[in-house]
Amino acid sequence: MLTSLAAAIAVLAVGGSALAASVVNKDSEIRTLIVTEGGSKTKLALHPGETVEFCPNGCFVTWPNGDLEALTGSETIEISGGVARIK
Repeated sequence: MLTSLAAAIAVLAVGGSALAASVVNKDSEIRTLIVTEGGSKTKLALHPGETVEFCPNGCFVTWPNGDLEALTGSETIEISGGVARIK
């Protein structure tokens, strides 16, 4: 179900806006982000090597290590070693 949800978010992000944050999971295990957008929270599960576009209009993200970050929707994020870094 999380994979379907991640795919749906990716499709909506690509179809809804030219600008969106993108995240790539460079780890060898699934990493999960919690995305809060418009007051609703969604789990975004990223499989190893997967890249997803999300957050086209700004959002808050809880990273795999528990940190919270505000995004504008134009960031490129890389997850490696369980840590997310904005590039």
